[in-house]
Amino acid sequence: MTAPLLEVRGLRKFFPIAKGLLHRVSGHVRAVDDVSFVVREGEALGLVGESGCGKTTTARCILRAIRPTAGEVLYRMRDDRVVDLAPMSEADLVPLREDIQMIFQDPFGSLNPRMTLFDNVGEPLLVHGMSSRRARLDRVAEMLGLVGLRPEFMHRYPHAFSGGQRQRIGIARALVTGPRLVVADEPVSALDVSVQAQVLNLLLELQSRLRLTFLFVAHDLSVVRHICDRVAVMYVGQLVELATTEAIFRRPRHPYTAALMRAVPVPDPRVAGDDGILPGEVPSPASPPSGCYFHPRCVFAEERCRREAPALREVTQGHFALCHFAAELDLACASHV
Repeated sequence: MTAPLLEVRGLRKFFPIAKGLLHRVSGHVRAVDDVSFVVREGEALGLVGESGCGKTTTARCILRAIRPTAGEVLYRMRDDRVVDLAPMSEADLVPLREDIQMIFQDPFGSLNPRMTLFDNVGEPLLVHGMSSRRARLDRVAEMLGLVGLRPEFMHRYPHAFSGGQRQRIGIARALVTGPRLVVADEPVSALDVSVQAQVLNLLLELQSRLRLTFLFVAHDLSVVRHICDRVAVMYVGQLVELATTEAIFRRPRHPYTAALMRAVPVPDPRVAGDDGILPGEVPSPASPPSGCYFHPRCVFAEERCRREAPALREVTQGHFALCHFAAELDLACASHV
């Protein structure tokens, strides 16, 4: 077990709802609601859930692209000092930006079309004090080679490249400062299926070679199973299950996780599929239900679920679930995922 590189404790992000001419706050959207987890050095943790569940907002709070409403984001620095990123000012965060980088979802929108590859990839180096153009040229050439692109491409513009090549450029830009923690926000969802596997294998190779730690945000369970060591599942801003990839795919402990797995289509026309459709609608994070947030859609819900909010508890060693009956339920999952 390696030491934690990142520890998130009780993270919350509420967005105010303002109404009327005076813009008075009438409520809050609970985008992230008391989320806690640990990312160990050298591992890849997958953050999974459907659109609107709060996984990207969680990642943005960790990156401090937005300030959390409450909670702690504890990061272990290279000298083993632990700092809380949540209350830091923008000026205090600048030295840490080299260590924590992001790979964006959209390879077309994340690169400046008016800048060459050299300027796109080398800009973080300039921001962090590498004023020598020759040193930046050498570093950018090294990174382009590392992601499978020819160094002589650095004087071309992004429009000359395919989607897969642009995402490789985005990966090179994220890694050019030598980070330890990389937040990948659905880095292959905008790519063709034929290219996704190449980019995923590249990320695995880079993780091994550069000793990277990944927080991998995704909604595709097959991608998460391929690249992640552990999986955290979110629903309406809450963390509902956390376990190793093997354990969570072998036997999910939360009904929502099991439904996600059943919803993955079977690549065999002879096998009768289960669409995994749940009754009801996803609750609004602005007015979540009482008790367990999942109880209006859960076929196993009892009166206790309606009035008492469950706690995230350890069902088996290293396997946590936010469900009153996680230890008793025998949930069938989709073995083809």
